[in-house]
Amino acid sequence: MTGYADDLALAHRLADAADAVATARFRALDLRVESKPDLTPVSDADTAVEREIRALLAAHRPGDGLLGEEYGEQPATGPDGRRWVVDPIDGTKNFVRGVPVWATLIALLEGDRPVLGLVSAPALQRRWWAARGAGAFAGPDAASGAPIRVSGVTTLADASFCYSSLTGWEEAGRLDAVLQIMRDAWRSRAYGDFYGYMLLAEGALDVMVEPELSLWDIAALVPIVTEAGGTVTDLAGRPAPAGEGSGEHSAVASNGALHDDILARLGRPAER
Repeated sequence: MTGYADDLALAHRLADAADAVATARFRALDLRVESKPDLTPVSDADTAVEREIRALLAAHRPGDGLLGEEYGEQPATGPDGRRWVVDPIDGTKNFVRGVPVWATLIALLEGDRPVLGLVSAPALQRRWWAARGAGAFAGPDAASGAPIRVSGVTTLADASFCYSSLTGWEEAGRLDAVLQIMRDAWRSRAYGDFYGYMLLAEGALDVMVEPELSLWDIAALVPIVTEAGGTVTDLAGRPAPAGEGSGEHSAVASNGALHDDILARLGRPAER
């Protein structure tokens, strides 16, 4: 095991606590849902999960920083400047409609680079995790995880292509490019949110792309995909997450063999 063994054990403990809170509110008749200023939904489960994680980190890693989707930034006070990044419920729209594809995302960053990631999807009875240099794993819980690996597909004609909503790609000026990739790929589906990346890490699909997302959406996914042998960059080909602050990120994730081809196909935004 690597030097992140204790951190990974803590991440699993955070996920166990998050799962208990979130599953108790999933499909609850009294679930409270409000709209944030950007008009995206937030439920009482989102805020309750983040509060639980913050309390545990305050007890076990008081010097580490923390960025959470719902309650913002808490700067690090320790000398190494480590920072946890948390999305309490990725896939809130699924959560509030009773769709079981949602998860808690937990990442640990050293500087700007994610070195640990954990994704816990209790409604799917599935969890994925990785730490730098230690490989990627998946299973129902920490005790029963098995190594995972990306696929060996080398051509788009044989590849399963996954994408986020087409409206986002239209706004990014790359809809035509995405549609052409869909035509040229063996298969295309929009699984959305964390799930496409995890299927990629397991070798079940070969490419996952998103034009815009926040740091808490991507930070936990990067170590899992890369430790499984894949590649994650932004649309410009820079190692993800690239960009400033908590927003304005993009992601192109692949099994590695297809990466240059996908980046070239996505190209530059179309002029309007």
